[in-house]
Amino acid sequence: MRLLIAYAVIAAFLWPMAAFADASGTLTVTGTATVNAAPDQATLSLGVTTTGATAAVAMGANNDAASAVIARLIAAKVAERDMQTTGLSLNPNWVMNAAGTAQEIQGYTASSTLTVRIDALDAAGAILDAAIADGANTLNGLTFGLTDPRPLEDDARKAAVADALARAQVLAQAAGETLGPIVSITEGSGGQQPMPMLFKAAADSAVPLAAGEVGVSAEVTIVWQLKP
Repeated sequence: MRLLIAYAVIAAFLWPMAAFADASGTLTVTGTATVNAAPDQATLSLGVTTTGATAAVAMGANNDAASAVIARLIAAKVAERDMQTTGLSLNPNWVMNAAGTAQEIQGYTASSTLTVRIDALDAAGAILDAAIADGANTLNGLTFGLTDPRPLEDDARKAAVADALARAQVLAQAAGETLGPIVSITEGSGGQQPMPMLFKAAADSAVPLAAGEVGVSAEVTIVWQLKP
């Protein structure tokens, strides 16, 4: 019994010391990085808007114009798999009557939207010009991107980890601490961002374009155990 009591007293004495030794602090640092590269793909969103006295006339005119645009794009070497109709609408045009007492329908407006993927950037301007020349009268946007962003994303992740480590080393040294093992690594938000840098368009392009660069960003949060 005395031996058990002695062990209990020793354990009670040593437990606070062990807890104190294991309760060393942690350091949490977030690292960020952006890696830039020239884009190799563009996405063009354009549309056709037509009007008519009746819904059938407006839609028929829209169908004809959209078909002409698609045919011109195919002639410009755009593959059919790279084109997709992403919007179609038909709406009445409401106007106030002559007496100013109520609204009435005066014709209809039909609209269709076509999204085009362009892999040959040097032909992007010519493709846009061809679409406009054959009926497209609405331009909803042109964006540049990467066919395979994964390698650039991995480079950005590595750079973000290096940034977090460099920050952690500075902070730990300034605080008189030493970095221990990593407790956790959490990846934050990232993505592609267009960078405002100039890109020379094709010389024969009727529509001059600037593709610039695409920036892929990464963010990581790392928690280090500080050595006691």
